[in-house]
Amino acid sequence: MVFSTLDWFLIGTYFVFSFGMAVYFFRRAGKNTAEFFLTGRTMPWWLAGTSMVATTFAADTPLAVTELVAANGIAGNWLWWNAALGGMLTVFFFARLWRRSGILTDVEFVELRYHGPAAAWLRGIKALYFGLLMNAIIIGWVSLAMETVLKVLFPELTVFGQQAFSILGMEFSAALLIVALLVLVVAVYSLLSGLWGVIITDAFQFTVAMIGSVLLAVFVLDVPEVGGIAGLKAQLPATTFNMLPTIGDAAEGAGVLVLSATAFVAYIGVQWWSSWYPGAEPGGGGYVAQRMMSAKDEKHSLFATLWFTVAHYCLRPWPWILVALASLVLYPNLTDSREGFVLVMRDVLPNGLLGLLFAAFLAAFMSTISTQLNWGTSYLVNDFWRRFIQKEKDEKHYVLLSRLFTFLLALIGIVVTANLQTISQAWSLVLTASAGLGLVLILRWYWWRVNAWSELAATLTPILLAVLALFGIEMPGLLAPFPVNLFAVVGVTTVVWVVATFVTKPTDAGVLDAFFQQTRPGGPGWKPVALRNPNVNQDTGLGSLALDWMAGVVLVYCTLLGTGFLLLGERLSGIGLWILALLAAGFIWWDLSRREALPDGN
Repeated sequence: MVFSTLDWFLIGTYFVFSFGMAVYFFRRAGKNTAEFFLTGRTMPWWLAGTSMVATTFAADTPLAVTELVAANGIAGNWLWWNAALGGMLTVFFFARLWRRSGILTDVEFVELRYHGPAAAWLRGIKALYFGLLMNAIIIGWVSLAMETVLKVLFPELTVFGQQAFSILGMEFSAALLIVALLVLVVAVYSLLSGLWGVIITDAFQFTVAMIGSVLLAVFVLDVPEVGGIAGLKAQLPATTFNMLPTIGDAAEGAGVLVLSATAFVAYIGVQWWSSWYPGAEPGGGGYVAQRMMSAKDEKHSLFATLWFTVAHYCLRPWPWILVALASLVLYPNLTDSREGFVLVMRDVLPNGLLGLLFAAFLAAFMSTISTQLNWGTSYLVNDFWRRFIQKEKDEKHYVLLSRLFTFLLALIGIVVTANLQTISQAWSLVLTASAGLGLVLILRWYWWRVNAWSELAATLTPILLAVLALFGIEMPGLLAPFPVNLFAVVGVTTVVWVVATFVTKPTDAGVLDAFFQQTRPGGPGWKPVALRNPNVNQDTGLGSLALDWMAGVVLVYCTLLGTGFLLLGERLSGIGLWILALLAAGFIWWDLSRREALPDGN
């Protein structure tokens, strides 16, 4: 396959724009760390929300969706669709609180909410664990997916006439070497522009990626061997098009997701609130919290997260799913089903559009890497270096250090990528190693008695249990397959952190009072603190927020499934679900208008 001049022109235009934004925002990002990491807290909701969506649209995402559809049909996507429940919880219960906190990173929250040596240890551990270790693994994961794209599109790819290299004892294919260079390119524009450049390029990158994905779906459905939606239905098993999992003991087979009742309850009833996962943290966190804290005000923070949740689950998936279904028809005997998406790109798109979609994959890859670098660096600089190494330096020092750490984190990510041969079931390991932590991340906003020891215990216990499981150490339920093992891990973790809470002293009253005055959380869980601070205008209407949450869940799932029914030709079901979605959206709009929670202007 040879790219045309038009293809290379489109790819080159994308790089020029990305670096143009970096140069444009270089001086502004260098003012201070609030500008570098939070855009000076001036981001409108639509930009902040689009940046969240762009970050979760990584190079591996459409490939992963293709793999899920190949194995379990459309219903296979419930393995990530279930997280919409937690996403909507963040929208209504946490987005405004994060913006109100006035902190630079979500890890800094630890010492806003807690006190003492335990809080300091927790902050340092989280900064290094999430900012360095977990971040480097995510960079490696996404980079391996981009390597797959390059290998499929350019099977004869060489660099200086070679297909493989050994650098400092690490083995690089030519494709992986190019990916490593792309990571360094992203590091350069990220360290130049800070979060301003990341968010603006994210908006551009997401637009390119979505246009490319939609065009690919349109072109592949028009291929004679596919024959449109009707052709897909004629050539694939009917179970492939099921949009809900089969619950029970039916035999599993290709193109159908069969869950036991226990596994279904684990996904729908436990995973979304109990486990930490990038972009789907219970209560918000990570780069999602970073975007919420960068918003203009509380209203923009709420709407940024609402737009992200709707776009993430409703706007993005269907072009990928249609391409995945077509790949099952065009390439029925693939060993690695993920390659089907890239093969469709290679074989279906004409010159120009092929370059556009390759640029879209570059955009998806680079938007995720740029966010991971900026977010991870914010932890390393603000919550480790500034907190524990050098506390009293000026802002220029920390901005310079932020740029240095961005580049170093990129190098570490490359090293991890070179040594990460496979990532089989990595997502289930991450969810297991954080199971039970989510409840503390939620309750720390709504119950005064949660302290640093609670969160420390909830952070370390599931990691220890995951290690024990990897070594095959028997405990009741621990070695059960994912997600059934969540019951055991969440149960043990919950017992440990609740015991830790009550055998240790509460957070200092002065710290609790200051936190309460700053964030004004609502609910009966703050009653003792509220009595000490009668002048604080505490949040009210949690029952109304619960109704908004339920309406938001209806909005997402009815839009998601309604769109699917319409695309698959089941118009009556599709229209009915869309009517329910519009009613839910209307209720949310009415309720937020009544409470004057709509954003002003842009």
